[in-house]
Amino acid sequence: MTDAIRIANDALTVTVSPLGAETQSIATADGRQWLWNGDPEFWTGRAPILFPIVGKAPDDRVEIGGESFVMKQHGFARRSMFKLAESSETRCRFVLTDSAETRTTYPFAFRLSVEHVLEGKTLTVSASVENTDDKPMPFGFGFHPAFCWPMPGMTKGHVHHITLANRAEPAMVRLRGGLIDLTPLPSPFSKGILALDHDYFEDDAMIFPDGAGDRLTFSAEDGPDLQFAFEGLPNLALWTKPGAPYICVEPWHGMAAAHGKGAALEDRPSTKILAPGESARFAYSVTIDA
Repeated sequence: MTDAIRIANDALTVTVSPLGAETQSIATADGRQWLWNGDPEFWTGRAPILFPIVGKAPDDRVEIGGESFVMKQHGFARRSMFKLAESSETRCRFVLTDSAETRTTYPFAFRLSVEHVLEGKTLTVSASVENTDDKPMPFGFGFHPAFCWPMPGMTKGHVHHITLANRAEPAMVRLRGGLIDLTPLPSPFSKGILALDHDYFEDDAMIFPDGAGDRLTFSAEDGPDLQFAFEGLPNLALWTKPGAPYICVEPWHGMAAAHGKGAALEDRPSTKILAPGESARFAYSVTIDA
């Protein structure tokens, strides 16, 4: 099965591809599209699922149990074909399990389920990671959805904001050579509010290892807002290519390898480790108020 699955209610229509279990579009009833369209001029992604790592590894290799394995940026789930396990008018669930191919780069038995559910004006995307192996399983997980910036009906002249519900001013870190420089930098937030500017992304992503909380709003001046909630995802990144018409709101549990700290998977910042038989749930929801 290679066709995208469509789910819908009176407020939203969403399509999801089995390739990467990736959200392809989010449209309101008036036909406006809120998710980035994957234009290759800027970035072909739309909302990739990041597993079993978030970000890069030194020389694209991770060390597991003293052995080195090839691991491309953000892992292999986003390039893997998932199987449709369940679908209805307002929900769908895709599943990826280990295979001979995945075990050549990630030597664990696992089950990754990704579910999309609509309820009113809210889309919830959740993921369950289960360790079906007989040994502890380290991994990182993240969501990487890109939303239109400017929003539908808005222009570049309309200021867009990210507002943290906890009104915090979390310290920021940056990437150096694609790896995390853990040196904390001053927060770009003031009382929890950040006015977005493409200049912020000249140095790649803005990464907040902790303190950003579990709720935020992406809003346009005199326009719509998107309200986000996160579950099990303590890290946050904001990213775009300078000048590109999207902003990625990325909640993570795990980050790129720390600069100068080696390639061991279990030593990456915020790595999650599951015991045999354990599972973990991660989720984000977006409510479109437009």
